[in-house]
Amino acid sequence: MPQAEAVRPGSAIEGGRKVSPLWTFGLLRSELLTTFRRWRTLALLAVLAAVPILVGIAVKIETSDGGAAGPGGGGGGPAFISQITNNGLFLVFTALAATLPFFLPMAIGVIAGDAIAGEANAGTLRYLLVAPAGRSRLLLTKYATTMAFCLVATLVVALSALTVGALLFPLGDLTTISGTRISFAEGLGRALLIALVVAASLIGVAALGLFVSTLTNSGIAAMATTVGLLITVQILDQIPQLHALQPYFFSHYWLSFADLMRDPVYWDELVKNLGIQALYAAVFGSAAWARFTAKDVTA
Repeated sequence: MPQAEAVRPGSAIEGGRKVSPLWTFGLLRSELLTTFRRWRTLALLAVLAAVPILVGIAVKIETSDGGAAGPGGGGGGPAFISQITNNGLFLVFTALAATLPFFLPMAIGVIAGDAIAGEANAGTLRYLLVAPAGRSRLLLTKYATTMAFCLVATLVVALSALTVGALLFPLGDLTTISGTRISFAEGLGRALLIALVVAASLIGVAALGLFVSTLTNSGIAAMATTVGLLITVQILDQIPQLHALQPYFFSHYWLSFADLMRDPVYWDELVKNLGIQALYAAVFGSAAWARFTAKDVTA
């Protein structure tokens, strides 16, 4: 059998076939199954699920003598941690606050960084492009798969925290940051909304990782670069001298989801966060498309 030729942009293979919606759906389904069946993906989800368990057990042990959670019993640590002993639902908010700065974006960076570069490194990217999908559809499918992982990863943290919180602490009506009381059902609704906002807060990271993935044929290099950029941006976000630039960093408004626990809800920073994420997604998504559609794929 003759060896397949390298697929180059503008070739008849890419543009000469009509792609049916069924093929697009099948490609997305295949990508989702492939991603979520990988041991690496399952390991990342297991680590994320373990964080609320460890936080819940630590709070339970620390408060077993009747003291308050947090350093010195003062309620410090991640947001809402001092409220966990009163209501286990607060473990959901605490776990999301604890995982959002590092664990969640790191997991997204691994998945997004490997999206294109991993296929090139394994030698399968060329054969994906031979199929009547086209580069734009393939790139969009990879991004949609990464976004699906964002949602699943966030929900895994939230569900793990809710389960542990229900087992270790009482549940019931809860007090908002503003001091008002809301029902447990409304609290669950806000917890779900917070999880969705946290997932949406990662779309900028997903686009950045996808762009980096188009720059190299090494999945490990793409993952390491993406995670390195995440750490660098968050370090820069803590330097006071850069306060004029910090509102434009994708991580600056990540913890604004806490405003959903106010009554009434403060929307200002929430809207800014979603706007920044949309901007990063548009810029790096366009850069990834421009790079990928012009790239000579030989592996």
